[in-house]
Amino acid sequence: MTTTTPTSTPRSATNATTAGTPRTSRRPRRRATGRRSTPLTVVMLAVLAYFLLPLVWLAISATKSTQDLFTTFGLWFSHAPQLLTNIRETFTHDDGVFLHWLLNTVLYSVGSALGAALLAAAAGYGFAKYRFRGNNAAFALVLGAVMIPTTALAIPTYLLFAKVDLVNTPWAIVLPSLVSPFGLYLMRVYAADAVPDSILEAARIDGAGELRIFVTIALRLLAPGLVTVVLFTLVATWNNYFLPLIMLNDPKLYPVTVGLSSWASQAFGGGSGANSNMLALVVTGSLISILPLVVAFLFLQRYWQSGLATGGVKQ
Repeated sequence: MTTTTPTSTPRSATNATTAGTPRTSRRPRRRATGRRSTPLTVVMLAVLAYFLLPLVWLAISATKSTQDLFTTFGLWFSHAPQLLTNIRETFTHDDGVFLHWLLNTVLYSVGSALGAALLAAAAGYGFAKYRFRGNNAAFALVLGAVMIPTTALAIPTYLLFAKVDLVNTPWAIVLPSLVSPFGLYLMRVYAADAVPDSILEAARIDGAGELRIFVTIALRLLAPGLVTVVLFTLVATWNNYFLPLIMLNDPKLYPVTVGLSSWASQAFGGGSGANSNMLALVVTGSLISILPLVVAFLFLQRYWQSGLATGGVKQ
């Protein structure tokens, strides 16, 4: 009678099997401690102070009267703050002309920003997704136009608009602001990566026309770039001074920049009575005029964040 005993696995084989399987030894990772650079910190604080100190001075000075602007420390409040009084006098001075200037600025800036963004998106999309004769040469002209300062074109623009009787009209401010070479360049670079060619080909196969593809597909993909162009054009038109100065003669058509400049000329031109508190109105009006831009940046920054997240996904 034959008896079979169970075979035991040799210890050497067990060791070999154990050696063949890789061990995942988890070692505690060392936390990467950030290096602190004292010179870099000092430089960043200096840059932060360079940008914030003028805003702090403006916000504090808007609470002072004209006399306190010259007799108190610039970066601290006076003994009798009068911010609400200054705001009320700013909006009621000269039959509320400041509110009219503010509405004019909103009209010029919003109209110019939306129009410039749409034109830049259409042109940038065309340069990025279509191939035609003279494509590179035309785009080189656009890059050259970026280097031309807008003040150099103010006098030729005035002469051109004077020929067609558009001087002293809102169109004299809006139409020149619709042309944005930098916005076109930005949208061309953005459209080259943000709009995949496969989606365009699929839409063409489904029978969609080029205009429908641009309106329903491309514009949605170009939303972060559009917001960028809108903000750049909005700020440029809002702060534009030289073009409205030479284009507009009617004070009722002035934007905030030219209107506050006229008040400043009255304040520094001497006089008493109605002009004695004019400098405080100029400072308060300057503070009020930058608040819409701050709100626009805070409201539209989420589109920038979504655009950055979309670009981080590799297709």
